[in-house]
Amino acid sequence: MDGTGMDLQRHAVRRIRHELRRRTLTVVSSELLTPRMRRFGFTSPDLHDFVSASHDDHIKLFFPDDGADGHRGETCMRDFTPRRFDTSRKTLVIDFALHEAGPATRWASSAQIGDTLQIGGPKGSAVVPDDFDWYLLIGDETALPAIGRRVEELRAEVPVATFVLMEADETQDFQTRAAWTPHWVARDGSSDDTSLLRTALSDYTLPAGDGFVWIAAEASVARSVRSHIINDLGHPGNGPRPPATGSRDRPTPTKRSRIEWVVPAPG
Repeated sequence: MDGTGMDLQRHAVRRIRHELRRRTLTVVSSELLTPRMRRFGFTSPDLHDFVSASHDDHIKLFFPDDGADGHRGETCMRDFTPRRFDTSRKTLVIDFALHEAGPATRWASSAQIGDTLQIGGPKGSAVVPDDFDWYLLIGDETALPAIGRRVEELRAEVPVATFVLMEADETQDFQTRAAWTPHWVARDGSSDDTSLLRTALSDYTLPAGDGFVWIAAEASVARSVRSHIINDLGHPGNGPRPPATGSRDRPTPTKRSRIEWVVPAPG
């Protein structure tokens, strides 16, 4: 127990290292989930021992650059979340957020059944146990693969609320046993991302018990939302994990942060 009465041993995050190797995958399916999100199904004999132990793991995808960004002949790497995988069937599902530019978007826009793609990783996993009393997951559309995977993998009836910032036509449905309450925060063309998320969260009341909060967004947005939850809404944090940075698929990558922390039960 710590000073709040929380059982930190029960809620301990496990860190797992994985063997780094490249795998060559073949596209077997392609589905447009929303106007800006395409889902690809892959298969490969190399997936027989693929491991992804956490909902927000990152794998590297390797794209041949076509020169549109001034780097013809170079291999471009981008981070993606394994949305779903099955080692017995040797399959992997990856969702692509389609932006206005970048090698990943160009590949996803033209990929056909039978095309191949190389991946690497994940390098490691930070496994948050499914033993909290509730979960709060916040992010933009780029975080949807990780949010969707977590919602679908949680145990039956555990409360999980999601706040996702997106365009009005980008909502998704997740099949889950958890008690999921989605909040879709649509951009209005005038308000900035931080203001929209802070406003949406203002009326949210955390459930009773020990909880876990996870945020993934552009770095300034993630920091501001965390500050709003802790300082303005009065929901204390207990030891946030250091933020991990990545990039969207843009010619000039935008710094992103993943921030998570524990909210102890009152008293």
